Amino acid sequence: MLIYHFGTRDALLREILGQARQRQLKAFTDLISLRPDEPYPTTLARAWSAISGPEGEPYLRIFSRLHDTAGEPLWPGFRRTATTDWLAPLEAGMGSLGRPELATVVLAVIRGLLMDLDATGDIRRTHQAFHDFLTTIDGA
Repeated sequence: MLIYHFGTRDALLREILGQARQRQLKAFTDLISLRPDEPYPTTLARAWSAISGPEGEPYLRIFSRLHDTAGEPLWPGFRRTATTDWLAPLEAGMGSLGRPELATVVLAVIRGLLMDLDATGDIRRTHQAFHDFLTTIDGA
């Protein structure tokens, strides 16, 4: 019945993924957005805990396949969009530290450590690495 409504299995999957992506965008954008009442490294620490923890895990599991080239036929342009969506809030946050140009670096560290965590399951090491990174940008 669902395939009849959506026309194809891929159209059904795109609709499901689109809904999940909207939820992820709202949740993660709220997490990484600058808060006037706290230093941005504190915001990033809280965001990292949520994104790398149980709250973020379902989104990371759903979208990890779309980040490789196998997902391109199902959702053309996803990899680019899934990268650039986060730059504006990260630029605003890093702007509060006088370093908006580091938004790409912050995004790369988050994405790299999430890939590491997914591959190794080493929560302690990846969390320590993120906190070491925060210490570096806080002192910059």
